[in-house]
Amino acid sequence: MRVFVAVAEERSFARAARRLMLSAPAATRAVSALEQRIGVKLLLRTTRAVRLTEPGARFLADSKRILSQLEEAEGLALGSQTEPRGQLAVTAPLMFGRMHVAPLVLEFLTAHPDVTARTLFVDSVVDLMDEGLDVAIRIGKLQDSNLRAVRVGFVRRIVCAAPGYLHTHGTPQTPSDLATHQLIGFVGINPHRHWTFSAQGKSEVFSASPRLLVNTADVAIQAALAEQGLTRLLSYQAAPELAKGRLKTALTRYEPPPLPIHVVHAEGKQAPARVRAFVALAVERLRALGLR
Repeated sequence: MRVFVAVAEERSFARAARRLMLSAPAATRAVSALEQRIGVKLLLRTTRAVRLTEPGARFLADSKRILSQLEEAEGLALGSQTEPRGQLAVTAPLMFGRMHVAPLVLEFLTAHPDVTARTLFVDSVVDLMDEGLDVAIRIGKLQDSNLRAVRVGFVRRIVCAAPGYLHTHGTPQTPSDLATHQLIGFVGINPHRHWTFSAQGKSEVFSASPRLLVNTADVAIQAALAEQGLTRLLSYQAAPELAKGRLKTALTRYEPPPLPIHVVHAEGKQAPARVRAFVALAVERLRALGLR
């Protein structure tokens, strides 16, 4: 079962074998024996990839739960059921991960020498099971799922620019004023180039035509600091430059409702000690930031 989980997470018999310090043929034989025992095809193999069948996906979730329970039982037998150990895998949005999650992971590793860690910081929602992840920090409305979520704060969608740009070109007073300004588009927050605003409970959409279109927040911030125009960001992304006065916000009266930030994980009380301990640390530290 452990070999099957490793192959499903790595999507490769060879990588799973290296992870478990087995030979590739031994890993293949283990999974084949498991499939023969239960009478169901769990994995589809091609020369280029390995992927789960529908029964395999269900069996993977059950296998992880069973192995987690076994790990806890072994911990009880050893008298170390509350001691975090093993690999922790965490995902978060790219810039939020660099700014706020990476320091948490480093703090956690320092406190727990028996834990190793893997991070995946990307500006897209990834499936925890598909990617073999334990914990996710997610910004925005959560989709319905069996995942457990703890809200730790909010972020706002803000429009900002350098003071020099606003001095030269003026500060927009309404969303329609943006039509006369240079705009820096960030596809991570506005994938369709529509900037949504809110006034008196009603939504207003401005179809932006950016002079510069970028796919990372740090480049949008650099362009704004260089007085290339107004940009739309999440409040935490611009927070350091706003605090220094190098950027200023505009159209604050028209900001849409804030987006929630959640710490998400799958296994609840049955999660391994490392997951429970990291979630507790992340919730405490992120709430202390006072993001809203």
